Amino acid sequence: MKPGFTGVSKRGMSDPLINAAFPKILAEGYRVTSPKTNQYNCIAWAIEIDSKWFWPDQMGQFYWPSDIPREATLQNFELLYKKYGYEVCDNSLAENGYLKIIVYVDSLGKPTHASRQLLTGKWTSKLGQSQDIEHNTPDALFGDAYGNIGLVMKKQI
Repeated sequence: MKPGFTGVSKRGMSDPLINAAFPKILAEGYRVTSPKTNQYNCIAWAIEIDSKWFWPDQMGQFYWPSDIPREATLQNFELLYKKYGYEVCDNSLAENGYLKIIVYVDSLGKPTHASRQLLTGKWTSKLGQSQDIEHNTPDALFGDAYGNIGLVMKKQI
């Protein structure tokens, strides 16, 4: 396990649901940082919004900017994050003066999840309707649940 995280929640217990969903997470290290909520999702959390659920659903049940097509494509997620000041970059390594986000995609290239890099270089993710977690690397979430990195963007702070 990488230094800094023990793979346990604030209460000192490992979360078996998180451990099962993300096979690499214990080796990479994580900690739970918030209770479960359905007030926001990972797409919003990546841009530090904790009051809306962002998703480009066809029925319009969730928030999505009206000038971006309501289709879950990597291009549309890139457009979303550009509205919040992010630009495409080529790696997820910590960079002084920048915040970075990652959009994960499944094997078909469809967006599944987004994570935000913290100023410490670690990452934060909102796991669906579940908790927020802090994890050491983007690799912690690789696998069947979220896929792999499809897009990395950064914003100057």
